[in-house]
Amino acid sequence: LTVTAYQSVVVTSAMFLTAMAANPLVAELAAQQGVEITWALWALAASVPGVLSLLIVPFLIFRLYPPELTWTPEAPELAKKHLREMGPMKREERILLLVFILLLGLWIFGGVLGVHATAAAMAGVGVMLAAGALDWEDLLKERSAWDTLIWFAVLVMMANQLGELGLLDWFSGQVSSVLANGHWLPAFLSLSLIYFYSHYFFASNTAHVSAMYAPFLVLALAVGTPPLLAALVLGFFSNLFASITHYGTAAAPVLFGSGNVEIGTWWKLGALISVVNITIWLGVGSLWWKLLGLW
Repeated sequence: LTVTAYQSVVVTSAMFLTAMAANPLVAELAAQQGVEITWALWALAASVPGVLSLLIVPFLIFRLYPPELTWTPEAPELAKKHLREMGPMKREERILLLVFILLLGLWIFGGVLGVHATAAAMAGVGVMLAAGALDWEDLLKERSAWDTLIWFAVLVMMANQLGELGLLDWFSGQVSSVLANGHWLPAFLSLSLIYFYSHYFFASNTAHVSAMYAPFLVLALAVGTPPLLAALVLGFFSNLFASITHYGTAAAPVLFGSGNVEIGTWWKLGALISVVNITIWLGVGSLWWKLLGLW
């Protein structure tokens, strides 16, 4: 159950632009290379391979690493009992639910309505503050959110400066001369796999994205990869590569720390599931993306 919960979170993080902290950074870095990724486009492109991963990966884990208990008929009644103890939804909870639905609508149809994803998020926070579902003290306590906000601003500015100073162009020129001897597909597959498995050296999706997404995207474009395909695949991999280790993203140490899974088992399953996810997303996914006209 622990491994399934974690691997499922990895997949759902890859399915939506707003499901992981670094995904908006991916969209921003792609935009700097002239590739526009909307919430709806990301979700549509990820829908088919994402659903397949959510169906296949848990089944695979169940077969390879089955739980001691496979039948818990008392679980539904236990859940109902706890829901009854919690009582009806509070006013603040109803406000939060409405804001959540509003934000999903704005993120999905923001491109049509001319509302940027960031503006929608700020509007949601403003509504919750105005309605009393949140107060300023609640916001001040969210240290990780402020940390993310400040660091993202710095990282995006640094990426802009690297582009303006010509470093990314120089880097892509040096490497693309080696990779560009032939069709773009083998070169892009090589870049994607290097980008994916280099996550063994990172303890954060955000750190990996901020350090490597922009140069790898520039390289992919330099060898002739269709822009949307390159930006989205690297974006999806920016989530899926967290599957391989017990430290790959924020949720990993929390679940691994429960002590239910040995480190060797975690890594073996992670390596196997990474191959399965790559096969699904680059195999079935590529056919879906071809149908969508992304390449």
